[in-house]
Amino acid sequence: MIKDILLHPVLISVVVLTIAFSLKVLVDKLARYRAEKKEKDTRYIAHNIKHFINFTMVLLLLFIWSTEIQNFALSIAAFAVAIVLATREFIQCVIGFFYLVTTRPFRIGDWVQVGEYYGEVAETNWIKTTLHEIDMRTYQFSRKTIFIPNNKLITSPIKNLNFVKRFATHHFNIVRKDSFNPYPIYETLSNKAKHYCEEFEEVASRYNSIIERKLDAKISGPEPEIHFGTTELGEFRASFTLFCPTDKALEIEHKLTECFMELWYSEATKSDVQSKIT
Repeated sequence: MIKDILLHPVLISVVVLTIAFSLKVLVDKLARYRAEKKEKDTRYIAHNIKHFINFTMVLLLLFIWSTEIQNFALSIAAFAVAIVLATREFIQCVIGFFYLVTTRPFRIGDWVQVGEYYGEVAETNWIKTTLHEIDMRTYQFSRKTIFIPNNKLITSPIKNLNFVKRFATHHFNIVRKDSFNPYPIYETLSNKAKHYCEEFEEVASRYNSIIERKLDAKISGPEPEIHFGTTELGEFRASFTLFCPTDKALEIEHKLTECFMELWYSEATKSDVQSKIT
């Protein structure tokens, strides 16, 4: 019991401090005595000795309290790890914000795709990015707001759809179960598609060239494309590809669908009549 008390770090520290203080007082007295006796300024030597005593005292205190300091450091480290784990998502969001600032994959007002979400960028801050959701089938706002944590922008692919904001490569299909030769209506249908796209043909051509230069790649357009084929079930499928203004894509789709249906039923009627005659 007495041994534990005598070896306690507090008591040893008090002893070390007392000895250090006594030595510094002794050095001051000796320096003053020598200065008075030999009439020589020895304050410089006294200061150096006291600095050495202070340095030795600090080292001894660190050695005495090393175990406690180590335990305290471990506690601080454990606390820091706990804080990091608790705020991991927040820290990742802040890192994601710096990622956005440095790489600039989009700006406010751009149309983007983040993972499976489409929308117009409305706001970015330290924690989240706000999108106004867009239905890419109709190119209209869905009146929904999407809040995406910035950490998702690091791990999810980001597609900048800003070119789609004005002109879009619009795809749609028409599937029919009837079976007869549809190619007699192909030329008429193709001419109709060109006619519906005629009014913006020049602008579409320029815009298409700009996109190709930006992407350094050849893309479809601006001429409309129509392909006939079949589905996996063997049903007839007409595939349309249009490079047109985004706000007119659905209008042109409806017109071409109406035209296709008229031509299809007309040709189907002719085919039925011919089959009955034969």
